[in-house]
Amino acid sequence: MQTKYLSIAAVTLILGLLIGLQVRLLEVPQPSLSPDARISALSAELNELTKENKGLREEIVDLEEKVSIAQQGVEQAEAALRAEIEKHMVVAGLTKLIGPGVEVTLENVPGGDYIFAIRDEDLLRVVNELRAAEAEAIAINDQRLVASSEIRQAGPFINVNLERISPPYRIQAIGNPDKLRRELERPGGLVDTSRYLGVEVRIEVKEELVLPGYKGRPRLEFVRPLKEGV
Repeated sequence: MQTKYLSIAAVTLILGLLIGLQVRLLEVPQPSLSPDARISALSAELNELTKENKGLREEIVDLEEKVSIAQQGVEQAEAALRAEIEKHMVVAGLTKLIGPGVEVTLENVPGGDYIFAIRDEDLLRVVNELRAAEAEAIAINDQRLVASSEIRQAGPFINVNLERISPPYRIQAIGNPDKLRRELERPGGLVDTSRYLGVEVRIEVKEELVLPGYKGRPRLEFVRPLKEGV
């Protein structure tokens, strides 16, 4: 029996020694890298970071170029659209214009012995002759004429663009001044006929005329937007 207890004690002692030895081995610090190895590792890590940084910078430059190209495309599209709108505004008479041309003034001769008074058809004749001479823009007493303009008699007055105007009637036209004047002063034409009827007609060539834009709103009675797919 005593031998049995001694065997157990011996086994326990040996097991304790083994456990103590294992703990000591775990506590032993791992050998550190040499300075050269440490520098080599850090150098490799720096190279990797440098390559990554270079790749990111190249990506940034590429994205900036793409953004710049996109912005240029938008700016060019906006400029083209703006130019197209301005062109149509000029054609529609909505923009103030400046240029050479003629100014025609119609007025009844003061104290003249006549029964003729200037009427709407007289202004229409002047306008039509100016248009025949390729006038690019016309205004009567600062009322710009557009495609929808009306010149109508309203009692003793004349309405242009639904606005009442009274003599003297000043008709301004931008275009080739010589061509416009020749058309108005041709023999037997507007000037000769009007003066014969007792109307004073003055034609002045202007190096620079400023015509206002159309002040009203276009009247559309039958036009409506087309919905695609309907």
